[in-house]
Amino acid sequence: MAPGEIPGADADLGLDLSSDIQGILTALQQVRKKAKTDGQKKNEEILNSVKSEILSLADEAKHKSDKERQTLLKAATKLAKECEASLKAEATKYQSIYEKFCKEREDHLRSYEDTFSKFEEGKEALLTRLEQQRKKEKTLVSDLQKSCSDKIAAAEEQVKKKSQEDKSFTMLRKTLGSFFEDIED
Repeated sequence: MAPGEIPGADADLGLDLSSDIQGILTALQQVRKKAKTDGQKKNEEILNSVKSEILSLADEAKHKSDKERQTLLKAATKLAKECEASLKAEATKYQSIYEKFCKEREDHLRSYEDTFSKFEEGKEALLTRLEQQRKKEKTLVSDLQKSCSDKIAAAEEQVKKKSQEDKSFTMLRKTLGSFFEDIED
Protein backbone atom coordinates (compact mmCIF):
# COMPACT_ATOMS: atom_id res chain seq x y z
CA MET A 1 0.00 0.00 0.00
CA ALA A 2 1.07 3.40 -0.84
CA PRO A 3 1.22 6.08 1.66
CA GLY A 4 -1.84 8.30 1.72
CA GLU A 5 -4.05 5.43 0.41
CA ILE A 6 -6.89 4.18 2.44
CA PRO A 7 -7.01 0.35 2.65
CA GLY A 8 -9.97 -1.21 1.09
CA ALA A 9 -11.10 1.86 -0.78
CA ASP A 10 -11.46 2.01 -4.43
CA ALA A 11 -9.10 3.73 -6.74
CA ASP A 12 -11.73 6.28 -7.73
CA LEU A 13 -12.35 7.09 -4.25
CA GLY A 14 -8.60 7.51 -3.81
CA LEU A 15 -8.50 9.85 -6.76
CA ASP A 16 -11.42 11.84 -5.49
CA LEU A 17 -9.90 11.90 -2.09
CA SER A 18 -6.61 12.86 -3.56
CA SER A 19 -8.23 15.70 -5.46
CA ASP A 20 -10.11 16.68 -2.28
CA ILE A 21 -6.90 16.67 -0.32
CA GLN A 22 -5.36 18.60 -3.13
CA GLY A 23 -8.23 21.09 -2.88
CA ILE A 24 -7.85 21.22 0.90
CA LEU A 25 -4.12 21.80 0.55
CA THR A 26 -4.77 24.51 -2.01
CA ALA A 27 -7.38 26.04 0.30
CA LEU A 28 -4.91 25.79 3.20
CA GLN A 29 -2.26 27.48 1.08
CA GLN A 30 -4.74 30.20 0.21
CA VAL A 31 -5.71 30.50 3.90
CA ARG A 32 -2.06 30.50 4.71
CA LYS A 33 -1.39 33.18 2.06
CA LYS A 34 -4.37 35.10 3.30
CA ALA A 35 -3.21 34.64 6.91
CA LYS A 36 0.23 35.67 5.82
CA THR A 37 -1.24 38.69 4.01
CA ASP A 38 -3.51 39.34 6.97
CA GLY A 39 -0.48 38.89 9.31
CA GLN A 40 1.48 41.28 7.17
CA LYS A 41 -1.38 43.73 7.26
CA LYS A 42 -1.68 43.19 11.01
CA ASN A 43 2.10 43.64 11.39
CA GLU A 44 1.94 46.74 9.20
CA GLU A 45 -0.93 48.03 11.30
CA ILE A 46 1.07 47.31 14.48
CA LEU A 47 4.16 48.90 12.95
CA ASN A 48 2.14 51.90 11.77
CA SER A 49 0.55 52.18 15.22
CA VAL A 50 3.98 51.95 16.90
CA LYS A 51 5.35 54.37 14.33
CA SER A 52 2.50 56.80 15.07
CA GLU A 53 3.10 56.45 18.82
CA ILE A 54 6.85 56.97 18.36
CA LEU A 55 6.27 60.00 16.12
CA SER A 56 3.78 61.34 18.64
CA LEU A 57 6.26 60.78 21.50
CA ALA A 58 9.05 62.33 19.40
CA ASP A 59 6.85 65.34 18.56
CA GLU A 60 5.87 65.65 22.21
CA ALA A 61 9.53 65.37 23.31
CA LYS A 62 10.55 67.89 20.64
CA HIS A 63 7.78 70.26 21.72
CA LYS A 64 8.79 69.84 25.39
CA SER A 65 12.47 70.29 24.49
CA ASP A 66 11.68 73.39 22.39
CA LYS A 67 9.63 74.79 25.27
CA GLU A 68 12.49 74.11 27.74
CA ARG A 69 14.97 75.66 25.29
CA GLN A 70 12.76 78.74 24.99
CA THR A 71 12.55 78.94 28.79
CA LEU A 72 16.35 78.56 29.06
CA LEU A 73 16.86 81.10 26.27
CA LYS A 74 14.59 83.59 28.04
CA ALA A 75 16.42 82.99 31.34
CA ALA A 76 19.82 83.32 29.62
CA THR A 77 18.69 86.50 27.84
CA LYS A 78 17.39 87.94 31.12
CA LEU A 79 20.63 86.99 32.89
CA ALA A 80 22.72 88.48 30.06
CA LYS A 81 20.73 91.74 30.23
CA GLU A 82 21.10 91.87 34.02
CA CYS A 83 24.82 91.14 33.68
CA GLU A 84 25.19 93.79 30.97
CA ALA A 85 23.31 96.34 33.08
CA SER A 86 25.45 95.47 36.10
CA LEU A 87 28.64 95.71 34.03
CA LYS A 88 27.54 99.08 32.63
CA ALA A 89 26.79 100.33 36.15
CA GLU A 90 30.17 99.11 37.40
CA ALA A 91 31.91 100.60 34.35
CA THR A 92 30.19 103.93 35.05
CA LYS A 93 31.25 103.77 38.72
CA TYR A 94 34.78 102.80 37.69
CA GLN A 95 34.94 105.63 35.14
CA SER A 96 33.70 108.11 37.74
CA ILE A 97 36.19 106.89 40.33
CA TYR A 98 38.98 106.83 37.74
CA GLU A 99 38.20 110.41 36.65
CA LYS A 100 38.08 111.51 40.30
CA PHE A 101 41.38 109.72 40.92
CA CYS A 102 42.97 111.38 37.88
CA LYS A 103 41.74 114.82 38.99
CA GLU A 104 42.93 114.29 42.56
CA ARG A 105 46.22 112.91 41.25
CA GLU A 106 46.67 116.01 39.10
CA ASP A 107 45.80 118.21 42.10
CA HIS A 108 48.30 116.34 44.28
CA LEU A 109 50.98 116.49 41.61
CA ARG A 110 50.35 120.21 41.17
CA SER A 111 50.50 120.65 44.95
CA TYR A 112 53.77 118.69 45.11
CA GLU A 113 55.16 120.71 42.22
CA ASP A 114 54.12 123.95 43.95
CA THR A 115 55.64 122.77 47.22
CA PHE A 116 58.89 121.73 45.54
CA SER A 117 58.93 124.94 43.51
CA LYS A 118 58.49 127.00 46.68
CA PHE A 119 61.16 124.90 48.37
CA GLU A 120 63.53 125.47 45.44
CA GLU A 121 62.78 129.21 45.47
CA GLY A 122 63.29 129.29 49.24
CA LYS A 123 66.46 127.26 48.91
CA GLU A 124 67.79 129.61 46.22
CA ALA A 125 66.89 132.64 48.36
CA LEU A 126 68.62 131.08 51.38
CA LEU A 127 71.69 130.20 49.30
CA THR A 128 71.80 133.78 48.00
CA ARG A 129 71.44 135.14 51.55
CA LEU A 130 74.09 132.69 52.76
CA GLU A 131 76.46 133.82 50.04
CA GLN A 132 75.78 137.47 50.92
CA GLN A 133 76.30 136.64 54.60
CA ARG A 134 79.63 134.98 53.78
CA LYS A 135 80.70 138.03 51.80
CA LYS A 136 79.63 140.29 54.69
CA GLU A 137 81.50 138.07 57.13
CA LYS A 138 84.61 138.09 54.91
CA THR A 139 84.36 141.86 54.64
CA LEU A 140 83.76 142.12 58.39
CA VAL A 141 86.69 139.80 59.14
CA SER A 142 88.84 141.70 56.67
CA ASP A 143 87.77 145.03 58.19
CA LEU A 144 88.32 143.61 61.68
CA GLN A 145 91.75 142.34 60.71
CA LYS A 146 92.60 145.73 59.21
CA SER A 147 91.23 147.51 62.26
CA CYS A 148 93.12 145.17 64.58
CA SER A 149 96.25 145.55 62.49
CA ASP A 150 95.83 149.31 62.57
CA LYS A 151 95.26 149.28 66.34
CA ILE A 152 98.20 146.96 66.87
CA ALA A 153 100.33 149.18 64.66
CA ALA A 154 99.06 152.23 66.55
CA ALA A 155 99.71 150.50 69.86
CA GLU A 156 103.16 149.48 68.71
CA GLU A 157 103.70 153.05 67.57
CA GLN A 158 102.54 154.34 70.94
CA VAL A 159 104.70 151.81 72.74
CA LYS A 160 107.61 152.81 70.54
CA LYS A 161 106.83 156.47 71.09
CA LYS A 162 106.50 155.91 74.81
CA SER A 163 109.67 153.96 74.75
CA GLN A 164 111.32 156.85 72.93
CA GLU A 165 109.67 159.26 75.32
CA ASP A 166 110.91 157.15 78.18
CA LYS A 167 114.33 157.20 76.62
CA SER A 168 113.97 160.91 76.04
CA PHE A 169 112.68 161.31 79.58
CA THR A 170 115.52 159.21 80.89
CA MET A 171 117.86 161.30 78.85
CA LEU A 172 116.15 164.41 80.01
CA ARG A 173 116.38 163.22 83.52
CA LYS A 174 119.98 162.36 83.12
CA THR A 175 120.54 165.64 81.43
CA LEU A 176 118.56 167.50 84.05
CA GLY A 177 120.11 165.39 86.73
CA SER A 178 123.58 166.27 85.49
CA PHE A 179 122.48 169.85 85.08
CA PHE A 180 121.16 169.98 88.65
CA GLU A 181 124.28 168.27 89.84
CA ASP A 182 126.36 170.81 88.09
CA ILE A 183 124.35 173.58 89.68
CA GLU A 184 124.73 172.15 93.10
CA ASP A 185 128.37 171.83 92.68
